[in-house]
Amino acid sequence: MRQSGLVIAFLLSTMTAPAAADPSKAQITVLYDAFGKASDMQKDWGYAALIEYGGKRILFDTGNNPDILAQNAKAKRIDLSKLDFVVMSHRHGDHMGGMAYLLSVNPKVKMYAPKEGFGIYGAQLPSAFYRKDASLPPEQRYYEGKPPEVMRFGSAWPDATFELIDQNTEIAPGIHLIALVSDKPGTLELRELSLAIDTSDGVVLVVGCSHPGIDKVTEAAAKINQRIHLVAGGLHLVVAKDDEIEKIVTVLRDTYKVAYIAPGHCTGEPTFTALKKAFGDRYLYAGLGTTLSLGNTPRPIEGAADNVAIVMDEEDLASYRILLINSDDYEHSVLAHHAH
Repeated sequence: MRQSGLVIAFLLSTMTAPAAADPSKAQITVLYDAFGKASDMQKDWGYAALIEYGGKRILFDTGNNPDILAQNAKAKRIDLSKLDFVVMSHRHGDHMGGMAYLLSVNPKVKMYAPKEGFGIYGAQLPSAFYRKDASLPPEQRYYEGKPPEVMRFGSAWPDATFELIDQNTEIAPGIHLIALVSDKPGTLELRELSLAIDTSDGVVLVVGCSHPGIDKVTEAAAKINQRIHLVAGGLHLVVAKDDEIEKIVTVLRDTYKVAYIAPGHCTGEPTFTALKKAFGDRYLYAGLGTTLSLGNTPRPIEGAADNVAIVMDEEDLASYRILLINSDDYEHSVLAHHAH
């Protein structure tokens, strides 16, 4: 009996995450925004959120100011030195301004960022990109006429670890980055990444500013999974007119049948009102400091204690056990367990 019990215990251990990764924690915590309830956190224009799902801790953007990000993380007792990776949605200062604090506590963290020519996150191009004239003397030619095959261009953070993304990419099992380019006046050609987590309930979509259009971002997410379970973050309708707001609200509710919406940042006050009217009790308040549980019925957790897990339902947990089994980190942890 004892031997069979040990076997059962071992099998159960292989169906759960390693100790450092808690697959039952499923939540989004808003670390940076300009609205919210009174607390020790400081409001400021910008956006940052910590997503915890399937044993992963993902920081999405870093807000506008490093000191404020530090204060807000401390107030929520969130340790940004312990992250699996970071997603930088785009190059605007109110989303990357907190980078100095992040790198001070987590200098080697992997960061995904949009790939842009000569971009702030760094870039590279084949030297064939420029026209050449072999009739010029060497001193008038770039690299004396012998350029490197690949030309690499610097980042504003030369010691940071960036992976640049220019197409939709699954970066971990069930975790996708949507890469789109804005065609809107004022942000023309701006590249932006959005985070799409394919859960058993549908896609949880986290957006920074939705500069390419929240309708286009949601359309791309629907190609991953037609069910859009939750949209959270900035919808970039802060200066939009009522008819434009109504059009987007209708598309989200009726065309893409978004189940829940948790708008923040640049969504805009009139859009908050329109979304609340359209979505009713499926509209989720997501001001600064709010922790949203995920799972079948997302909801804000009033007074959510730091480091308290918001547990997934059984279907979610089962799907993420499979995710963890398929992940490299999980395989390494199982091998280490066997070694002991």
